[in-house]
Amino acid sequence: MREISITDIGGFRVGHAEYSEAGTGCTVVLFDRLTTTGISVRGGGPASRDTRLLDPLMSNEGINAVLLSGGSAFGLDAAGGVMRWLEERGEGVNVAGITVPLVCQSCVFDLNVGRGDIRPDAELAKLACDRASYAAPEMGNVGAGAGCSVGKVLGIEKSMKSGFGTFALESGELKVGALVAVNAVGDVYDGHERIAGVRDERGRSAEEIIAEDFTGPEPAPGANTTIGLIVTNARLSKAQLCKAADMSHDGYARAIRPVHTLLDGDSIYAASVGDVPANLDAVGVMASVAMERAIVRAVRASASACGLPGLGDGE
Repeated sequence: MREISITDIGGFRVGHAEYSEAGTGCTVVLFDRLTTTGISVRGGGPASRDTRLLDPLMSNEGINAVLLSGGSAFGLDAAGGVMRWLEERGEGVNVAGITVPLVCQSCVFDLNVGRGDIRPDAELAKLACDRASYAAPEMGNVGAGAGCSVGKVLGIEKSMKSGFGTFALESGELKVGALVAVNAVGDVYDGHERIAGVRDERGRSAEEIIAEDFTGPEPAPGANTTIGLIVTNARLSKAQLCKAADMSHDGYARAIRPVHTLLDGDSIYAASVGDVPANLDAVGVMASVAMERAIVRAVRASASACGLPGLGDGE
C-alpha cells in the first residue's frame, strides 16, 4: 500500500463551512454521479437523516451527497440546504417528473463547545456546497470538525480539541480513502502512544477512568460521536459497501479508546465512486488503515479553540 492524496480517488468534491466563533460547522461530499453508498452504525446514540436508504433491502441505488455536521439533532436541518443546492442544478432522482436530490447526513454533538444556540443550518450547508472542490480538503478545525473534541469522560472542561481529517491509500489500481470528524468520549492513540484525550489530574486514560472507579460527571448519552466516510474506486454493491464500512470501524477501534460506547453515535458511510474490480476484504483492510490514519491526522491538525487545548498550535 502507498499513501496518496484523497483527491486522487476522483469522483467527488468536498466543501467546508463553519460558524467558527460558535464552534460548529459542516462538511459536504458531493458525488459526480448518483453513487452507490452503504453505512455501518456502531455507536449507541446516532443523529442521522435518510440513512435507511442505504440498507441493502431498500430499493435505492445511489445518493447525491453525504453531509457531516455539528449541531447534534438540530444540525439535521442543514441537509435541506444541500438538497436545494442540488435541485437548483438539476441533480437528483426523477420522481413523477420532479427532481429529488438524495442526501444522507450524520451529526456530532458539539453544543457544549462554543455556543450551543448556533447550529449548522441550510444556509451554512449551501455555503459548503458553493465551496466544494476537487482540491485536497483542509484538516483540523474546519467544517464538521470545527467543534469536535476528544477525551470527554470527565466532562468537556477536561477534554482536548479535535477536528476533521483525511487519509488515502492505493494498492495497484485500487484506491481507498477516509474522511472523518473526530468527536469521541475516548482518547486518541497513534499506535501505542496516547496523543490526545482526557486531562486527568492522576494521569489516567479514558479507559482506566471508566474501568476503575468512575465518579466524575457522567457525559450525557450521545454527547460525542465520530462520523466518517470511506470512498473507493472499487466497484461494490450496496451490501458490500455496508460490509466495507463495518470493517473500517477497526480503524476507529485502533485510534480511539474506548469507542462504540453508549455515549457515542459512531457512524461510517462507504461510497463506490469507480469501477475497479476488487476483493471486498482488500477494500475493508485498506479502509480500516485509512480511517485510523485520518483520525490521527484530524487530532494532530487541530489547534486550540473554544478554551480547549489542541495539538495543532503553531504547526
